[in-house]
Amino acid sequence: MRYYVMESDDIRWNLAAEEYLMNTADVSEPLFLLYIQKPCVIIGRNQNAYEEIDFSYLREHDITLTRRISGGGAVYDDLGNMSFSFVTKKDDTTFGDYRGVTTPILQALQAMGATNATVGGRNDLYIDGMKFSGNAMYTRHGRTYSHGTLMYDVDLSVLDKILTVSKEKIASKATKSVRKSVTNVKPFLAKQYQQLSTTEFRDELLRQIYQVDSLKAIEDKKLQLTSADKQAIQQLFDERYANDTWIYGEAPDFEFNRRTRVPGVGIVDIHLSTEKGKITAIQFFGDYFGTKDTVELEQLLLGKVFKYEELEKSLSAVDVSDYILNFSNKELLDLLMK
Repeated sequence: MRYYVMESDDIRWNLAAEEYLMNTADVSEPLFLLYIQKPCVIIGRNQNAYEEIDFSYLREHDITLTRRISGGGAVYDDLGNMSFSFVTKKDDTTFGDYRGVTTPILQALQAMGATNATVGGRNDLYIDGMKFSGNAMYTRHGRTYSHGTLMYDVDLSVLDKILTVSKEKIASKATKSVRKSVTNVKPFLAKQYQQLSTTEFRDELLRQIYQVDSLKAIEDKKLQLTSADKQAIQQLFDERYANDTWIYGEAPDFEFNRRTRVPGVGIVDIHLSTEKGKITAIQFFGDYFGTKDTVELEQLLLGKVFKYEELEKSLSAVDVSDYILNFSNKELLDLLMK
């Protein structure tokens, strides 16, 4: 098995590198990828970002958002998380066999003291009933690609704040709190592994998987990228993972209404529809006053990408208070994007 340690801490570049290597790398033997990135949220291929993320928190804390090409749910990563991927020939991996593909990870963690770590649920890794790793899988061009998170020392307090617990999960009593259902694996490791940085943890995991005392012993297994490889990865970064059309435009079409009562303003009730991440219909209702017709405001927002920064740019040309007395541009944006 060969391996590659991502040089970037940007999830968008790392996902681009994953996709590129899946499509082009020699997989006559499995390829193992490892990466650590600054705070980010990655939504699944089929998810609606607007229903999964607290966008206000994301903006305030400069957290990167992107979409991956595999399914599954939204995940939060920070520099306390180590993600991993396996790329194999399609016939070498059974699609959906998460136990099989995560066995090297589990065995390494168990050797490091996390003896109760196990596969659980549909596609996760658990310890003492708590999830510490989520995994997703897809196939393409005769290859199978599996990737997952590995929470070593993640700031768990952020999970409740940025990831929305779906109504379905609450109704099924699957979890009442994101934070209560997950854990870091760090406290379950032997003491000598609890003082490591995430980078040191990654390197130790590699040594355990390959059963060597030093990474120098597996230098010949390390994949090297050429300048042409990096150029192709950058193109994928630009065209897909850092592209609003991919991140927002792939969201399922949806409708919602936002209704609030604001002191000194009255009731503001907004009905909105989107297709491919853009506003296709919007209407304002309420008992508010204004000197201008809100139809003008509706026309201003039609066709715009349903993203805070894009709507903020469009609204910069007007004063919302002219349409809804005593209601500011920011208050409208916050109501739309809450």
